[in-house]
Amino acid sequence: MQEATPEKSADRLTAIRARMTAAAKLARRPSEDIHLIAVSKTRSAEDIAPLILQGQMLFGENRVQEAAQKWPVLKEQHSGIQLHLIGQLQSNKAEEAVALFDMIHSVDRLSLISALGKAMQKLQRAVPCFIQVNIGAEAQKGGCSVAELPDLLKAAQESDIPVAGLMCIPPADVEAAPFFALLAELSARHGLPQLSMGMSDDFEMAIMLGATHIRVGTALFGARTSAD
Repeated sequence: MQEATPEKSADRLTAIRARMTAAAKLARRPSEDIHLIAVSKTRSAEDIAPLILQGQMLFGENRVQEAAQKWPVLKEQHSGIQLHLIGQLQSNKAEEAVALFDMIHSVDRLSLISALGKAMQKLQRAVPCFIQVNIGAEAQKGGCSVAELPDLLKAAQESDIPVAGLMCIPPADVEAAPFFALLAELSARHGLPQLSMGMSDDFEMAIMLGATHIRVGTALFGARTSAD
C-alpha cells in the first residue's frame, strides 16, 4: 500500500479541489454546491490529520465499529468535522450509526428505515439520509431497485427520516455516465435535491451530471489493495 505522507495528501487534496472547480465550471454549477467526502475507511488518524489541517471536514467511513474507534477523539480535537456513513448498515447497528454519524448514505430497505426511525426518535437526533439505489441491478451490491424506490421514500417520510437525496455506486469497468444520469432523473422525479455519486475514477463526470456529494478515497490517500 502506498504511504499517505502529509505532503502527498495535501498536494492530492489541492489537485482534487482544482478538478472539482473545473468540472463545476464546465457544468455551469456553483462549486460550493459540491461536497468532497474523503473516504477514510481503513486509514489511521495519522493519515487523516493532514487533510483536516488543509481544511477538509467531511469524511466517509464504511463500518460503524471502525468509525467509533477513531473518530470521537478526532472530532473532539477538530470542530466542524462531519462524518458520513457510506457503507452498508445492519439494522442492529442503526442506533450506533445515528449517534455517531452526521449523514447516512446507504439506506436501502424497509427494515433499516424502521430501525433508523426508532433510533432517531429515541436519541432525538434527525440524521439526513440518502436512499441507495442499485442503479445497475447488480445482485452483489446493496441498494434498492428502481421499482422499490417509491415505497422506501414513503416509509422514510412516515418514519420522520429526513431524506437528503439518492446515492449510487455504478457497475465497475463500464461507462458511469448513463447510471449517473439515471440517478439524477430519479432524484428530479421525486423532488430530491442531493445526489451522492462519483468516486476517485469518475467524480468529474458525476459533477457534470449533478452530483452534490462525491466520495473520494484512493485519489486522496494513495493506492491500496481494495477499491474506494
